[in-house]
Amino acid sequence: MEKAKVYFIRELTPQNVVKVFKELGVELKGNVAVKVHSGEEGNQNYLRPEFMKPMIEYVNGTVVECNTAYDGARDTTEKHTKLMEKHGWSKIFKVDIMDATEDEVLEIPNGKVIKKNYVGKNLFNYDSMLVLSHFKGHPMGGYGGALKQLSIGIASGKGKRYIHCAGKEGGSYDDMFKTDQIKFLEAMADAASSVVKHFGDNIVYINVMANMSVDCDCCNVAEDPCMKDIGILASTDPVAIDQACIDLVVNSDDPGKEHLLERINSRKGTHTIDAANELGIGSKEYELIEIK
Repeated sequence: MEKAKVYFIRELTPQNVVKVFKELGVELKGNVAVKVHSGEEGNQNYLRPEFMKPMIEYVNGTVVECNTAYDGARDTTEKHTKLMEKHGWSKIFKVDIMDATEDEVLEIPNGKVIKKNYVGKNLFNYDSMLVLSHFKGHPMGGYGGALKQLSIGIASGKGKRYIHCAGKEGGSYDDMFKTDQIKFLEAMADAASSVVKHFGDNIVYINVMANMSVDCDCCNVAEDPCMKDIGILASTDPVAIDQACIDLVVNSDDPGKEHLLERINSRKGTHTIDAANELGIGSKEYELIEIK
C-alpha cells in the first residue's frame, strides 16, 4: 500500500503556504470553505489573517468557523462575529459562522464512541474544504492539528459539547471536564471521520508549526511558545499530517520540545491519531517530502 504523502517546507512565509499546497496537485472546486481558528480574545499565538491571505485568496475561499461550548468571546454568533472583525478576518475575507442559525447532523454509523456529529448547518453550502490548522499543544486534547480542526473545530457549539461529553446528550459545561479521556479522544476521531467522509476527495489539510505553545488558540491567556518554529506541512491525509507533526517535534533538537511533549503525552493526545487511523480516514504511514 502506497504511503500517504506529506509535503514540508521549513521557511514560514505566506507565499510558502501556497507553494506547499501546490505540491499536492489538487484543485478545490466549487464553493470552498477554509477552516481557520479565529483566536480567542486575548490569545497571542493564533495565526493572523494576513499570514493566511495568499492561500485563502488562491482558492477563492470563505473563512468558516463555529461557535464555542464555553464562555468567552466566541460562544454566541454576535460575539464571535465581532471578534472576527476585531482580529481582522472579516476585514479581508468573507466569513461564515456556520452554526449561526442552527446545526445539522452528520451520521457516524461506525463511530467508536459517538454515532452522530452536530455541525453548523452552513457546512452543507460548501463543495470542498481547506483545513488550515495551527499545530500546537492543547489543555484537553494534548495537541491541536488537522484532526482537532475537523472535529471540535467544525462541530457546532452544541456539537463541541457533545464530543467533549463523549455523546452524552444535554451534557453540562462541568460534564465536559469529567469525561473519560480516551472516550473524549475517540469521540474527536469519530467526529473528524464524519467530516472527511462528507467531503470525500474534496478536502485538503495544511498544518503550520509556528508559535508552538502547550496551550491552544482557544485560551485567552496562553503560555508563550516553548519551541522554535518548524515549518509548514500539506497533505490530503489528516492522520498522516498530524503524525508527521508529532514526529517532527519528537525528532527536533530543540530542548523546548520536552515541555510540549509532556503536554501531549500527559493527555494521551496521540490516541486521537491512532483512533482516526483505525477508523480508516487516513494512515500513520507516510512519506515526508521536503521542498525548498
